[in-house]
Amino acid sequence: PGLGHACGHNIIGTAATGAALAMQAVLGELRGTVKLIGTPAEEKGGGKAIMAERGVFEDVDAAMMVHPGAKAMVARGSIASNALVFEYFGRAAHAAAAPDMGVNALDACIQTFVNINALRQHLTPDVRIHGIITHGGDAVNIVPAYARAEFSVRAATSDASLEVVEKVMRCAEAGALAAGARLEAKHLRHYAHRLPNPTLARLFAENVTALGETVVDPDPNERKGSSDMGNVSHLVPAIHPYIPIVDPGIGAHTPEFAAAAVSERGHRALIRSAKALAMTAVDLLAQPELLEQAKEELAHMTNPDARWRKMQFFSSD
Repeated sequence: PGLGHACGHNIIGTAATGAALAMQAVLGELRGTVKLIGTPAEEKGGGKAIMAERGVFEDVDAAMMVHPGAKAMVARGSIASNALVFEYFGRAAHAAAAPDMGVNALDACIQTFVNINALRQHLTPDVRIHGIITHGGDAVNIVPAYARAEFSVRAATSDASLEVVEKVMRCAEAGALAAGARLEAKHLRHYAHRLPNPTLARLFAENVTALGETVVDPDPNERKGSSDMGNVSHLVPAIHPYIPIVDPGIGAHTPEFAAAAVSERGHRALIRSAKALAMTAVDLLAQPELLEQAKEELAHMTNPDARWRKMQFFSSD
């Protein structure tokens, strides 16, 4: 809040555009098509998840993007994430004169948090559940007739995260039942865990190294966030490498990262990212056997019948 996004997405979009423009110089010598696909609402709105669900990537053979960070990494994954909204409906009453006539929706909401906190000791270490109350009443002397909370439920894999979602749903149902309120629960979207494709990652690493970057392996114990690129990575061979614009220890969504995204160092990273993306695209188009190898890897990494892939989150309207 107050920073804007502060994650360097100005670099993401511009680097992709630069790579697409660079490819125009060689496309006449290669067989294939390059698509520049913009992503509206890529974080909270789930832009790539929406496009993946609606078939935008059905005729795409590989997908690539670059994200700014603190280290150059090509094989860093992400954890799965789910967005939930709980609305509680009670009955208003004067909190002093007639509290017994009311049904406290805020109590139902608060009890949900209590239930989730009791659940935590029975969850695996990779699970993250975090929530906020976005509406808790209108006046202190009125029993709240309406309350609303938003939660993010995450785990290492999509399947694991959906199991936790079911448990969190029960926590909300129990909270509403205890208070006598009515619950409306919505599962707004799902971000699948990201699967970096080994062949694409290797090619990008070679190219960005040739441009002067030092690529490091991700720490196996490194804490991770979530990304809508995860959904894409289950459909086509994909990578989401990182290029440093800050020193290690400076995280995204901070004032320092926001400043770095428009700094000279950020600009150099943008240009280097665009070049590495274009070089990797040339490799794939010039050597079709590499693309086939990437597709074989994807087939061994994914489950086409995964539960999340059968779920519909976005209307086709």
